[in-house]
Amino acid sequence: MTMPVSHPGPTPSGIRGWLLAPEPKGMLQALLQQLYQAWLRFREHPLGLVGLVVILLLIVTATAAPLLTQYDPIAQNMADRLAPPSFEHLLGTDNFGRDVFARIIYGARTTLNIIILVTIIVAPIGLLIGTCSGYFGGIVDEVLMRITDIFLSFPGLVLALGFAAALGPGITNAIIAISLTAWPPIARLARAETLSLRQMDYIAAVRLQGASSAAIIMRHILPMCIPSVIVRVTLNMASIILTAAGLGFLGLGAQPPWPEWGSMAATGREFMLDSPWVIAAPGIAIAAVSLAFNLVGDALRDVLDPRGTE
Repeated sequence: MTMPVSHPGPTPSGIRGWLLAPEPKGMLQALLQQLYQAWLRFREHPLGLVGLVVILLLIVTATAAPLLTQYDPIAQNMADRLAPPSFEHLLGTDNFGRDVFARIIYGARTTLNIIILVTIIVAPIGLLIGTCSGYFGGIVDEVLMRITDIFLSFPGLVLALGFAAALGPGITNAIIAISLTAWPPIARLARAETLSLRQMDYIAAVRLQGASSAAIIMRHILPMCIPSVIVRVTLNMASIILTAAGLGFLGLGAQPPWPEWGSMAATGREFMLDSPWVIAAPGIAIAAVSLAFNLVGDALRDVLDPRGTE
């Protein structure tokens, strides 16, 4: 005869607590309360708020690009070649007479697409590999972590360059190349979280009730790793942007004439002395967005840290 377990062990508190709520209504209420408390803590980080504003500006710019400029980002006008910034061209024009401001705005779409697609690919892969490795241990852990170590042994940009060169130039291949290099840190983090979670009393109670390993991982361990992974992914976005810009700079990312900040910087280096605005605009955009994600990631790390919750 098995005894019902009403409270299988100490329940993690803070932002993770809603994941263990017993009823859907209770889960929703707990989630909304925790999100509100997280927002209150996030507001205590002014630099994080600055980064959040920049990210929201990036999203709005990418979404409303046709409304923010009257110029076609790929239309050439050699009569206005390398025109300096003016009321007509806010950031000047490039060597083909294309409006730099329009290309920066439409380039935000490319950057946002890369961020979203890479995140969609690497977050589930890293979570699944890390949780399986940490939960099963033994030979599974050895094999998965040695594969992870192989990827971590190379600098991310160098490895992405190798994959991009093998796959060929293009935005799709660049996304695949970046994804292949971005999942190992997430897997390492998920494994570390799982190693501590699998020893907790509520996991042991669920196991005694007959739950399968797959159910324990998917329903009890994997969701508990999500807050830490969110922070890791947010911090990784800066390196994703820099890697994408590096691939574009070397001609392995988005192909001309489509605007992409890295390829724009590569074009502008030829005119750095006489027309510095051509390279300055994409360079500032890359630096600003990368810094914004770092600032938001640092703030989220404090907000989602379970040791900082009551």
